Amino acid sequence: MRSAVGVWHPGPVNRVKNGEQSEEQRSRHRSPQRRSRRNSADRYARGRRRTKGEPLSASWRPATPGQLEQTPQEARKARRQRGRLRRVAKAYGWRMYALPILVVLTALVVFNTAREPAQPATGSGASTGTDGIAADGGVPEKPALPANLNVPTAPLPDGGAFTQAGKMTWHVVPLSNDGTSGKRAGTGGRLYHYTIEVEDGIDPASYAGDDSFARTVEATLSDARSWIGTGKVSMQRVDASFPDPDFRVRLTTPDTATRADLCGFGIPFPTSCYIRGFHHSVIINLARWVRGALAFGADMGTYRQYAINHEVGHALGNGHVGCKEDGALAPVMMQQTFGVSNNYVAELNQVDIYNSKAVPSDGKTCKPNAWPVLNLGDTAPTG
Repeated sequence: MRSAVGVWHPGPVNRVKNGEQSEEQRSRHRSPQRRSRRNSADRYARGRRRTKGEPLSASWRPATPGQLEQTPQEARKARRQRGRLRRVAKAYGWRMYALPILVVLTALVVFNTAREPAQPATGSGASTGTDGIAADGGVPEKPALPANLNVPTAPLPDGGAFTQAGKMTWHVVPLSNDGTSGKRAGTGGRLYHYTIEVEDGIDPASYAGDDSFARTVEATLSDARSWIGTGKVSMQRVDASFPDPDFRVRLTTPDTATRADLCGFGIPFPTSCYIRGFHHSVIINLARWVRGALAFGADMGTYRQYAINHEVGHALGNGHVGCKEDGALAPVMMQQTFGVSNNYVAELNQVDIYNSKAVPSDGKTCKPNAWPVLNLGDTAPTG
């Protein structure tokens, strides 16, 4: 039996099996141009190792001079920091840029607010009133009262007790069932609807109760000597079911009335007023309703009629005036709660930049008067 003897060859043996050529043999017969294109494509295929003869690729983020000088440790630290920034930016997006801007804007607002002087509170709207409130609806900035203030007719007279502070809420007094209330008063001009309201928490004994107050208000505004006598307006009282009355006559305690956003503007005497923005409220000060004013003496009925007509006059758009003729009846829009002397009213108006020139200090003195119309067909000066 013969044994097979292997023959050593110095290189690989290329064999043809079943008439097929190896890849190496086939590649020898290819054109040089085809081999060049395949090798070039293989070099740039993803995952293939490139030879040193391949062209270098430049980074789209070239290194800065500072990065070229970094050690490997510093480079890794810088990369970690950039990674953290990218994660924060991805998590918060535009908010990470908006937050610093908002902080700066807030700081500027706080700085400017600290530098600006405090503004007087305006509450729900501008005021006009009997006792020095701005006649044109503005909110005046009050200077300090004169040290030598001498207005003997301005303080509240002595008299009956009253509730000092209520609940700062009001209830509408319902119309009476006797058929006398709720009727239209006047036939000419614009029709004004109004409610009559009382602050919650007032002891009714001081003002004889809701019905007594409501009867006085409605009777006054329905009188031919009141504003309906001018022929320019008509009045009609409504109840709580009316959606939006033109104004509200509100009996109000002194503490509520003297709040900064109601009738309190630095004058040290109880005041009534009209507030356009606060539901068009005609504020009747309970202290004045109970005790009146020194210029009217003991005539409480006339003073109450005056207070109603004066403040409703503001609701109709009338401003303050002074005594026009010495010894004549005072215009209803004169601030008679302080007195009927122009000198006294002018002195108090020093604290009101809007009313400071409304009444001249000319020595004229009038007589108290509650009505816009003195006699039928004869209108008193109202402004």
